[in-house]
Amino acid sequence: MSLDGSRHPEVHVVHRTGWLRAGVLGANDGIVSTASLVLGVAAAGSSRGAVITAGVAGLVAGAMSMAAGEYVSVSSQRDAERADIDRERRELEEQPELELDELTQIYVARGLSASLARQVAVELTAGDALAVHARDELGLAEMTMARPLQAAVASGLAFTAGAVLPLAAIAVTASQARIAITVVVALVALLLLGAVGARFGGARVARAAGRVVVWGAAAMALTMAIGALVGTAV
Repeated sequence: MSLDGSRHPEVHVVHRTGWLRAGVLGANDGIVSTASLVLGVAAAGSSRGAVITAGVAGLVAGAMSMAAGEYVSVSSQRDAERADIDRERRELEEQPELELDELTQIYVARGLSASLARQVAVELTAGDALAVHARDELGLAEMTMARPLQAAVASGLAFTAGAVLPLAAIAVTASQARIAITVVVALVALLLLGAVGARFGGARVARAAGRVVVWGAAAMALTMAIGALVGTAV
């Protein structure tokens, strides 16, 4: 909002970072790992039934693994954030003057004069001192705090959505074309994922999409090569 009370047409995206990161990671992993799995099994000369069975198993296991992994890792982040906030709360109770001096020095380091920095620190501390120190000393803000359940749900659902695409492609395609069609579907899905993720995150679409496609293609190519080698050897 501007000084005259009118609203700026600004759209900030920082509040999306938690679920967006988990969602993009989950969808990317769903597409790449499932496509790589079914392509590797198909390249080994396996039957359609074996390929689909492997794909479904990979989808279920991957979705659960992604959700559980996100929940555990983000919970660890949340625990660290809470520990820092609890420590800051104790310091504010036990030595408020030292904390006020610390806050003043933070504002001085950001370019304020010592007197103005002190005035700002005093006035802000008079409100919610803990929130001020969490934001300006620890770099923690409410909108960017770790949310384990949100990350787990976003990652698990995104993985499932991503995995369904290459699995469906290889399931409905004739045997002689199943590898080529699945590769194309997976690459198009990765391209769209990179573009959508970039749009939601406010990043450059071409760079994000290209990055996702290149690494996904490399993973699929390597898995196909290994599957073909194992199939030949076995």
